[in-house]
Amino acid sequence: MLNDEKKESAITLLIRKSEELGRLPKKSDFADAQVCLIKQKLGPWPRALEAAGLKDRSGMSAAEKSRIKRERSGKIRKQREKALKSLPEKTTEEKTDEQKN
Repeated sequence: MLNDEKKESAITLLIRKSEELGRLPKKSDFADAQVCLIKQKLGPWPRALEAAGLKDRSGMSAAEKSRIKRERSGKIRKQREKALKSLPEKTTEEKTDEQKN
């Protein structure tokens, strides 16, 4: 069997099982060898269901989530730096008092 044929076979397994069960198939609905074939040819279970057209693609990729998180962290860091700059500087006496305590 060619690689493309195996991929199509995995998709067909998922679609038929979904029609048979009337719901999204779970890994436990298949024999171990079938699960191996599906995951080998289509990737992790959620991606396999997406490849078979049984599940909508999830909203964001991991790279997109990471980019958003970095941007959010950068904004928070800038806000903290700005807030620290707006605080009045301590006088030499206040700094000396802190060191003594």
